[in-house]
Amino acid sequence: MDVTELRVYRQSLDAFLLIEEIAKQLPKELADTRRQILRCSKAVAPIIAEGFGRRHSQREFGHYVIQAMSSSDETITHLRTIAISKFNTVSIDQLKHAASVYKSLSKQLNKLFTSLIV
Repeated sequence: MDVTELRVYRQSLDAFLLIEEIAKQLPKELADTRRQILRCSKAVAPIIAEGFGRRHSQREFGHYVIQAMSSSDETITHLRTIAISKFNTVSIDQLKHAASVYKSLSKQLNKLFTSLIV
């Protein structure tokens, strides 16, 4: 089995592309937020891949799944921050869509973690 067979991994790569599109639209006043949201959204897939490589230990794999979920949740928080910013130039619908994608990722990662600890 290869990490690319994990749906959550593939979806996390696709989700990052949504964040890149949002980041391109952010004004210079939100440059720090741009860097942060790109960093945490880009981290989800590599963390899953690293954990998958250590799947022989459910405990260790679970640790990486939790880290990936944390990065996904952090991405959602940055999307919310952008939405409430007076400098926001991104449509609220686009931000809501990206947030819903990352919520789905977080739920999938939570389910994966739960399956590892059972």
